[in-house]
Amino acid sequence: MRRLYRAVDDRMIAGVCGGLGKYFNIDPTIVRLVTVVLVLASVGGVFLAYFIGAIIIPNETDRS
Repeated sequence: MRRLYRAVDDRMIAGVCGGLGKYFNIDPTIVRLVTVVLVLASVGGVFLAYFIGAIIIPNETDRS
C-alpha cells in the first residue's frame, strides 16, 4: 500500500508537490507548474489546499 508523504529531499516550500510527484510517479516539476497555474486561475483556492496539505501530510522521515 502506497502512502502520501511530503518530500524531504525534493522540496521547494513544504514538500507537498514533491510528495505528490513521488506518489503519482511523475516529475515534481510538472506538479509544481500545474499547482502554480491552478493557484493563479482559482484566485488562491488551491493555495489554501496546499497549506492544509502541508499541515496534514506527514514528512517522509515521520514514517511509522
